[in-house]
Amino acid sequence: MKNFALIGAAGYIAPRHMKAIKETNNNLIVALDKFDCVGVIDSYFPDADFFVEFERFDRHIEKLKYEKNIHLHYISICTPNYLHDAHIRMALRRGSDAICEKPLVLNPWNIEKLANIEKDTGKKIWNILQLRVHPSIIELKEKVQNSPKDKVYDVDLTYLTSRGHWYFTSWKGDISKSGGIATNIGVHFYDMLSWIFGNVKENIVHVHTHDRASGYLEFEKARVRWFLSINYDVIPDEIKSNGQRTYRSIKIEGEELEFSGGFTDLHTISYQGILNSQGFGIDETKQAIEIVHDIRHKEPIGLKGDYHPFAMKPTSSHPFEI
Repeated sequence: MKNFALIGAAGYIAPRHMKAIKETNNNLIVALDKFDCVGVIDSYFPDADFFVEFERFDRHIEKLKYEKNIHLHYISICTPNYLHDAHIRMALRRGSDAICEKPLVLNPWNIEKLANIEKDTGKKIWNILQLRVHPSIIELKEKVQNSPKDKVYDVDLTYLTSRGHWYFTSWKGDISKSGGIATNIGVHFYDMLSWIFGNVKENIVHVHTHDRASGYLEFEKARVRWFLSINYDVIPDEIKSNGQRTYRSIKIEGEELEFSGGFTDLHTISYQGILNSQGFGIDETKQAIEIVHDIRHKEPIGLKGDYHPFAMKPTSSHPFEI
């Protein structure tokens, strides 16, 4: 049984990590969040200690080590994107491996610096890239690997996940903290595309506003038109009529890739891989971080060239301008 700490226990994704720790028969010793709405811990680890101040959390970890001989093997990080780098460094300095939600960091150069800390401490940094363990995605990767060497696929990626006005008030609406829409809701898709289709050859941004981003990515084995949005208005009417507020679609050569199910256990599968030293390290996440960094800093060219059809949808005003 391995000992875990969790930073960011009140967030949306934290229960998936608690569930993964529980289902892999390990123990959550202590958790931290500046918000104290963390009753979900009782469903998994009611005996876990909890802190709202980082200083007391850090002191507690030290006391566990020196007074009770309890060592934390892993520190799981579910905090806002801009804090990942600092919390990963803290985990390694404390002698633990770090398990971090995506994006691992906001800027590519931070990966190289974290690699140096890995070498200095002898500890590992693991990134949760759950699409890589989804059965449909694994099947697609195998199909692409077995295709003719010169085969280049045409892909349309659409991901629409509605968010209310709260989004723009939270850290997620602050590009300096979240990295913007492409980073915040799209980085795992760019990682998936990189994993399957190889190195990036071209990265064009057509549209990039407060509520959407769209562009064209060319990989070694794919030409990808992509569109991401948090605006409910862009969701197709047939999806809205079913009461749904989220729509995801990946079309390959005009054929829909079915991957709507099978998401509930992906964090547990990811943890099993990490515990067996077969998780995804920092080298593997670099290209996705480079992609979202470049999208964030590129000047959109408008509706020119091979753009996603959804890019023509009208942009709404920013909530704070209403």
